[in-house]
Amino acid sequence: MDGKKSTEPSPESIARANRRRLDMEDGARAIAEVERNAIAVRKNMHRLRALREAREAEQSAQPPASAGKRTKAGRTSERQSSERQSPERQSNDT
Repeated sequence: MDGKKSTEPSPESIARANRRRLDMEDGARAIAEVERNAIAVRKNMHRLRALREAREAEQSAQPPASAGKRTKAGRTSERQSSERQSPERQSNDT
């Protein structure tokens, strides 16, 4: 044995090189997919932001619909006070 390496690659080194090449291709595909998803998310965020800003601009341009003070439930305070009356009082009012 003269100790020189053969110029032909062994089957193991060929298999290793193929696995490495396939892994690199898979990694490049995965990175491209992540970038495409990120672009899609940014486009959707931009679209939703434009819709929200348009809705807010429209709401700020319109005067308030009613003069009654609104509560958290969305009812006017007069209506709530009449609903709080006991059933006897409501029957007397009619």
